[in-house]
Amino acid sequence: MMMLGMAAGSQVTPIQKVLTLMEEMKAKGIAEKNAEEVKFSAFAGWCVNIKASKTTEIGEGNQKMESLSAGIEKARVLISQLTDRILELEEDVGRWKKDQKSASTVREAERADFTATVTDYTESIDAVAGAIRVLKAQTADKAQAALIQVSSLKLIPTATKKVITSFLQQDPELAYAAPEANAYENQSGGIIEMLEKLNDDFSGKKTELEKEELGAQQAFEQIGQQLADNIENAQFEINKKTKHRAETQQNKADMEGDLAQTTADRNEDQKYLDDTTALCTQKTSDFESRSELRAGEIEAISKAIEIIGSQAVAGSGDKHLPALLQIQTKRTALALLRSNLMSPAQEKVVSFLNEQARKSGSRLLSELALSAQANPFVKVKKMIKDLIVKLMEEGTSETEHKGWCDTELTTNKQTRDKKTADINELNSNIEDLTATIAQLTQDIADLAAAVKELDTAMATETEERNAAKAANTQTIKDAKAAQVAVEQAMAVLKDFYAKSATATALVQQPAADAPETFDKAYTGMGASGGGVVDFLEVILTDFSRLESETTSSEAQESDEYKTFMQESKMDKALKENESKLKSGTKVDKESALQQASSDLKTTQEQLDKAIQYYDKLKPTCVDSGITYEERVKRREEEIVSLQEALKILAGNDLPTMA
Repeated sequence: MMMLGMAAGSQVTPIQKVLTLMEEMKAKGIAEKNAEEVKFSAFAGWCVNIKASKTTEIGEGNQKMESLSAGIEKARVLISQLTDRILELEEDVGRWKKDQKSASTVREAERADFTATVTDYTESIDAVAGAIRVLKAQTADKAQAALIQVSSLKLIPTATKKVITSFLQQDPELAYAAPEANAYENQSGGIIEMLEKLNDDFSGKKTELEKEELGAQQAFEQIGQQLADNIENAQFEINKKTKHRAETQQNKADMEGDLAQTTADRNEDQKYLDDTTALCTQKTSDFESRSELRAGEIEAISKAIEIIGSQAVAGSGDKHLPALLQIQTKRTALALLRSNLMSPAQEKVVSFLNEQARKSGSRLLSELALSAQANPFVKVKKMIKDLIVKLMEEGTSETEHKGWCDTELTTNKQTRDKKTADINELNSNIEDLTATIAQLTQDIADLAAAVKELDTAMATETEERNAAKAANTQTIKDAKAAQVAVEQAMAVLKDFYAKSATATALVQQPAADAPETFDKAYTGMGASGGGVVDFLEVILTDFSRLESETTSSEAQESDEYKTFMQESKMDKALKENESKLKSGTKVDKESALQQASSDLKTTQEQLDKAIQYYDKLKPTCVDSGITYEERVKRREEEIVSLQEALKILAGNDLPTMA
């Protein structure tokens, strides 16, 4: 009744505690689900923005790549065309130079042949003329020598040589005999006429040769000039096209470099987009699964709350639990009543069994004593006999069962030990993986923060650079404009002072009563005017120096900005690459952690099954504080005690208790 009173007086029941716990779980689940939805909504928005921006950048990159590829192909075709034309021109130049050399060789050969031939004709003409003079002088000995010389010339025709030979074979004495003088004269006259005709022929051929030589020389010079002009024009075009080709090649190389960089940037953007798409797809799938799981969990908790809080559970607990306590109380009272109705023999048996139970620690004898106290006399005897038979059967069965138990317990212990070792190892791996993932997560966060700092620094530097550039540009512009204005002012002043210096004195006749006035021409404030010009020159110098120093400062600041941005972008790229690598490693470690957790769960389930099986074995196979031998001994003592109890019930004296 005290337990019932405590239950009735308690303000918070276990059912209420369970309901409170589940309500808290439900509220926590809903809150976490809502928080996760908010976070994912932001993530989904980021995905949409990144996909849109990267898709645009990739499209722009593809268009630029197409344009660059077309430009490169156009440049390649142009380079090929220029190369073909240059090779063609170089081939023409080579051919024309060979033609020049060939023409010079032919011309030299012709000139040499002409010189030799003209020399022969000149010699022949001189020899023939000399022979004619000698023959006309009618000097026989000289005539003979002259004719022999003429006859030896290679240009003299064979017929002429025969005539000369025939003439020379005459007796030279005839030339001096008076009677034959006329005959000799007639003969020599024929020779002279022949030689004069031959001389005319030689002179005509020499003149013709000279005309031909002159024409050949003119033709050679004309061809040479034409070839030289062709070579010069070709060389000019070669140089022009070579320069054009070099410029085109440089332009092509620039476009190829730009294409390579654009391709690399496009590929990097594409990879970033692919990775982002995969990440967003995976995250979306995970979120949907998590949302479905959370919704199911909340629904299940709600259903459980509904069930536990229903009349069937909470109402029934309030209604029936107090009655259950009352029934237990009644049963206890009935047992006490029955104990007051026992016979003397039953009392002796109960006392004997309790004493034996106390000595041996037998739970069975203790329970039998209670049963003997609560049941009629006849039923107690039967219970004792049945119990003796049961104990004997249990002894036989336990002997057989012990062998089976020993085998099962050994196998089960090996399994539990093995699974426990596996669990320890998996827990150690999970701890290591968890620590590694935490470190990687921190590293990635640190890298992201560093990248963000770089972006902020670059943005700040860019903003400051743009502002400084605008200020410098405006300063330079203002300085230039100021210089122009100062120079204009100086020109005006210098022109004025140059003119005012030439002004002449005024001719004036002052009256005696006239007030005092100026007596010379005004030429301006020369000294002060000159000082102004000097100041302007100083100002002009200052503005010039301002322009120069600002231009130099702008160039220096621009170079420093470019260097800072280049180094920052390089540092950012390195950090982003390191972050990608660590992210990949983190994914691998998370996968390994998930696998290890799954393995741990499976192994724990196997260990739990082995422990459950061990728990099933313990009631029948594991000693509960006593050994198998002690149980056998106790069972034998219990049988002896039961047999003594039967004797007591049969009317025999109570055995002496040790």
